[in-house]
Amino acid sequence: MSNSPRTWSRQCNFWVAAAVVVHTLWTSAAPAMMYPLYAHQWQLTPTVTTLIFAVFPVFVVATLVALGDLSDYIGRRAAMLLGLSASLIGVLLFAIAPSVIWLLVGRAFMGIGVGLSAGPSAAAVVEFSAPGKARLAGAITTAAQAFGLAAALILSGALIQYAPFPTRLSFWVLVIVLIATLYGVWNLPRHTAAETKKRWSLKLPQIHKPLRRTFLVSVSAVLSAYSVGATMLSLGSQIAHDLIGSSNALVNGGAISLFAIVLGITGIVAKRFGSRLSIIAGASFAIASLALLMLATATHALSVFLLSSAASGAGYSLLFMGGLNMINARAPMHHRAGTLSALFLVAYLMQGVVAMLLGRAATAWGLDLAIDVGSVALAALSLGALLLAIYVRQPEGPLEDDAAPGA
Repeated sequence: MSNSPRTWSRQCNFWVAAAVVVHTLWTSAAPAMMYPLYAHQWQLTPTVTTLIFAVFPVFVVATLVALGDLSDYIGRRAAMLLGLSASLIGVLLFAIAPSVIWLLVGRAFMGIGVGLSAGPSAAAVVEFSAPGKARLAGAITTAAQAFGLAAALILSGALIQYAPFPTRLSFWVLVIVLIATLYGVWNLPRHTAAETKKRWSLKLPQIHKPLRRTFLVSVSAVLSAYSVGATMLSLGSQIAHDLIGSSNALVNGGAISLFAIVLGITGIVAKRFGSRLSIIAGASFAIASLALLMLATATHALSVFLLSSAASGAGYSLLFMGGLNMINARAPMHHRAGTLSALFLVAYLMQGVVAMLLGRAATAWGLDLAIDVGSVALAALSLGALLLAIYVRQPEGPLEDDAAPGA
């Protein structure tokens, strides 16, 4: 199982893999509360601030295109070590950034880091879970994402409001977290049964024919979840500051982190839901959250924004968990990370597109009209995921490795 001089128990390995999942969302959301500060400090337009956000998913996607299935060949541990190291470089650049260019380069390294580790960490949570507990692994992965989001938003809000060096200190805290996570991953087994014996070669992600129907439904759900998340993470603090009228960074961070808190609670409460039920319920919550967001921007009501944030969290959780559990139930072990990476590829690509379009619209039309138009479009996307979950039937049972040729 392992050639490592020191490894931990299966349960410890499980939680280390979950910690890497935490890092993917913490790193993604780390600058979310900083955008109004950067805009004020360097006189940035909404287009530029959303560009800082959107560079991240662009590089996630590029990494997933080129290296999405790498961990199926070199092992989960090696891929996660590479990913965490890239994320660490990116966070360090943010911690010392003297200009916007440093932020863009740092965001690129963060995207490479998450692209290298998102699929392997999600796969490792499944593989280190107890036998027969794959659905629990999906719930823990969702909860770990929620924890990473909440930590980024609440910690950043508190440090911005009450500590010195508001644009830097939270990144130094994340540096410490990443170093600790790197130590944990270093002690994971070097090799596991999930690795294929074939040689890795550079190739585009591919979804094998028996999985394509399942992948279509799964990716529509995860894509909808990430699109709703992009709205909160790229513009949430600006919405709270400009339209809702809150100038307290901790209050704004808490309002957005309600998204993450409800996300985590929903993932745990709904862990026994079937995949189809999760996607249908999640899409319904997402549509409701977008309607509430439009109402919040029209009325400038913080209470309505809080309801929107909570409903977004429930929708994200159920959509993501439903899509993840559906693909985990069918993907063969030796191709799991590659399949999950393809899933994340589409989701992060859409996240970047949504962030950039919202930023351009906010600059051209104003934030309130951009939110209205964007909410209608994203509600249509969630409706599509709901209809696919209802009408596209799924085959039963996992796909065997020998049924997935060409990998």
